[in-house]
Amino acid sequence: MIEPSAASVVPTTDPSTYLPAQPISGDLTDQMLQTDFWTDELVASAGIPIIDVPFVTVGSGIGSFVTTDYLRIAGVPTSQIRVLGTLDRPWQTYEYLTRVSQVPRPERLRSDSASRPDNIWGFPSYGFAEGVRHGRLKVLWQLFSEPIFSDYYTPKAGEVFQQLEREANRIGYNEMHVKGLVRIVRRRYGGGYFTILTPPEGASATKRVAFRSQYVHLAVGYPGLKFLPELQRYRTEHNDYRHIVNAYEAHEHVYERLMQVPSTVIVRGGGIVASRVLQRLMDDRLLHGAQTNIVHLFRTYINGPNDGYGNETDPRPGGGKPRLTMRRRGGDGWAYQGFNYPKSVWGGQLKAQVRKLEGEQRAEIYKRMGGTNTPWRKLWQKQMNQGRREGWYTCVVGSVEDMQPHGDRIVNHVRTAQGTVPIEADFVIDCTGLEADIAEHRLLKDLLEHGGASRNPVGRLNVDRSFELIGTRSGIGVMYASGATTLGGYFPGVDTFLGLQVAAQEIYQDLAKRGFGKRIGPVRSTIQWWKWLAGSAP
Repeated sequence: MIEPSAASVVPTTDPSTYLPAQPISGDLTDQMLQTDFWTDELVASAGIPIIDVPFVTVGSGIGSFVTTDYLRIAGVPTSQIRVLGTLDRPWQTYEYLTRVSQVPRPERLRSDSASRPDNIWGFPSYGFAEGVRHGRLKVLWQLFSEPIFSDYYTPKAGEVFQQLEREANRIGYNEMHVKGLVRIVRRRYGGGYFTILTPPEGASATKRVAFRSQYVHLAVGYPGLKFLPELQRYRTEHNDYRHIVNAYEAHEHVYERLMQVPSTVIVRGGGIVASRVLQRLMDDRLLHGAQTNIVHLFRTYINGPNDGYGNETDPRPGGGKPRLTMRRRGGDGWAYQGFNYPKSVWGGQLKAQVRKLEGEQRAEIYKRMGGTNTPWRKLWQKQMNQGRREGWYTCVVGSVEDMQPHGDRIVNHVRTAQGTVPIEADFVIDCTGLEADIAEHRLLKDLLEHGGASRNPVGRLNVDRSFELIGTRSGIGVMYASGATTLGGYFPGVDTFLGLQVAAQEIYQDLAKRGFGKRIGPVRSTIQWWKWLAGSAP
């Protein structure tokens, strides 16, 4: 149990005035929903059982997993950690998204060889392990020669998921996991937090369960998908969710139909997901006999190298204007980059620079390095070149002004430099990857309204350099956040495997300073690596 602290943040409301607003039912009361700080008595009076545990992580995805992994390696027992979320497996959502965006288990992800969410040391890398395990000299040569003579090595999705499962079993993940939905985390009068879990039906005698903890970590992933206005309007007005689809939702029916009937499909977007969707469409045509015509709609067409120079003022006293080059290859509409971000965001020049920037300066550099891009792959280039020559793959540059049904097809009125042109298609696949605002997520919305959380310069959760959620401190209690919801903070690349691990490392180090967990020094690190290699518990 968390004891009150002299350093606690004390609300202005006298807790002695709290009275049960509704009959005891094990559910949230109106008074609780309207109160920013909760007392133990307020929660108990609602009939909600309280479970004490020092550390709670909310989300149960890969962000929760890597943070838990660090803490277990740092010596924290499973009894002091609880992972709350609706997922059965940490990689469940990620595997769903990769599968529907045409990266099933046998295909390769867009991830660096050493970015291993199951292995905090990054060695052996995925590539080294694959080359040695299967005796594939080609893979080892690719690691040695990338990216000059070979494409960047990237791991197969299935290998990543298998290794995550192995590590989950090793650290006792299931012992810490409690399944359920979390929509509220409130500060506790006297310090710490109450995290309210809604268990699956029949799993608990009460509708809610409260976890009382000193530390809370949020890793809830993306708030949700957001469709372009004209796409959403068409889907809603015509109740058509089969012909207009987002690449991040299940849409296998599109490919099945294209295999049966010669059709035209419009692909919108110029990033990695558009690349994967195009490869699927082209594989079906070139290898399996589909007669699909592909119209690729670019909003911005890139026809050569694209450069960016830093124009932010150096925040150091007397500093000038740092000049930082970010150059991408480009051509045929695409901006090419091996990974989501330049590699220096994880431990080089960009990481050091962003860590010093504030406000609009930080927002500006995020705009420059966060443009849509995709890796350059020999296979994709070969397929697109063949499609251009044979006339079944064409590119259009412009924006859609309106969409109207025409029989069983859809007419897209596209504004181009030459005027508005109608393009008729059987299907539209949106690969633009728009994300909903963080307030669309009920837990994050509640934190913004009642938990003291605020937004950073790009509109996501505002965290400090140790990933503490600024404004949510509750006495001796500390709340952290990592993952996509913190994009725009002092560390770029937060929504990547390696980015999640960097955040987890910062969080573990901050917790170790507060006496929760042990420092992972050279000796402990070496011992723990051998345990990882052997598959032994930390």
